[in-house]
Amino acid sequence: MADMNRISVNRKIYFGKHCIATTRITVQSVLELLAEGLSFEEIIRDYYLDLQVENICGCVRYA
Repeated sequence: MADMNRISVNRKIYFGKHCIATTRITVQSVLELLAEGLSFEEIIRDYYLDLQVENICGCVRYA
């Protein structure tokens, strides 16, 4: 359940969409990349250098 602490909602960021805590990266954006077949490592390397594997796991658990 610790992964769920990595997800936050703030009405002022992306109209209240669920984001990875302390970022402006939406859960939806990460899940779309996973749906396209990208690995966790590819997402971090090619799109979101500041993410950790635990952040992506949090998105998956949230979904």
